[in-house]
Parts: sequence; C-alpha cells; structure tokens
Amino acid sequence: MITILGKAGSINVRKVLWTCAELALPFEREDWGSGFRPTEDPEFLALNPNALVPVIRDGDFVLWESNTIIRYLANRYGDAAFYPLDPQARAGVDQWLDWQATNLNNSWSYAFMALARHSPAHTDAQQIAASVANWEKHMRILEQRLQQAGSYVCGAQFTLADIAIGLSVQRWFATPLAHPDLPALNAYYARLSEREGFMLFGRNGMP
Repeated sequence: MITILGKAGSINVRKVLWTCAELALPFEREDWGSGFRPTEDPEFLALNPNALVPVIRDGDFVLWESNTIIRYLANRYGDAAFYPLDPQARAGVDQWLDWQATNLNNSWSYAFMALARHSPAHTDAQQIAASVANWEKHMRILEQRLQQAGSYVCGAQFTLADIAIGLSVQRWFATPLAHPDLPALNAYYARLSEREGFMLFGRNGMP
C-alpha cells in the first residue's frame, strides 16, 4: 500500500494521485500542508527536510519530489507504454516532465497566485501582465507540440508526461484570464477529460 503525504488540493500531490489512478495502485493519503498538519512538524521533516509535499512511503521506502515520485511509480508498477524503456522515447517523456517543472511552472506562478488565489503578495500589475504573457507564450509552445505530436504530448500514446502537463493545462483553463484560441490544446484538454483519473484528480470532479 502506497501512503501519500500531502493535501489533495496541491498540484504536485495531484500528480501522484492521478498516477496511482492510471496504474490502478491502491493508496492511503494523509493531509499535510497549509490548512492541515504543518510540514514543519519534526515527523514530516524526518521524511522530507524541505518541508514540501508530496512525500510517499512505499513500505519502508520514502521518496519526495513529485516528478521523481511519479517516475518511480511508473518504473515500479507501470508498463513500457506509460513510461518507455527505449532510451530516446524515455528521454522525450523526461524532457516534457522537466519542461513542466521548470519553464512552464515558472511562467504561470505569479499570474496564478494573483488571479486565481488572490494572494495579497502578488498584486503588482506589471508582474501580473508579464506572467500572463509568459504563460501564454508557453501554452503556444505546447500548442505547437500537440499539432506535431498528435493526441498526446509524446505522440499517440498517453504517457507519464501528460500527467504533469495535463495538470498545468487544467490550471490554465481554470484561471480567469483571456485564453487565446488554441485548437490543439483545447482538443487535448477534452481528450484528457475522458480519463477517469484526470476527472478525479486533475479536474477534481469539476466540469
């Protein structure tokens, strides 16, 4: 039984939850993070000194960092279609996982905190506008990729990369801002929404 430590609303926890759903892995989840048990608690810090969710326990094995966790789960419990064994195909999946965790996440963080979370620390109009523009730039990169690749980020097959990318796409559509017409991205979002795991943990049951 996998134990997932982290609140269900965290985008990084949702990566792990959705991965477990795709792999039909049973799990237990403990609420940790803002509004729940504090991650500065010594019990949590003993598992992850960074005081960040998610953390998993798989028996006696403990692991943190969301993309590392989902790679581990795919390696241990998945198949070659979900996370390819071929070095070049796997590198393609890893490329988009890393792009989501770095370039894409950094583009939307300020705008999301301002427009969706209404954070009092994110009210600078120029920074909001710059973040929105940067976010749109990266979504256009994804649009171009989907036009080239087809159904999913790495081609015709749903892979681990679509979990990380799909959650960021959900955040894009859920944030109140002007969304340009990106037909491949729209079709991709609709395609992901046919997956039970995405509806449960990507869109959290929301239409």
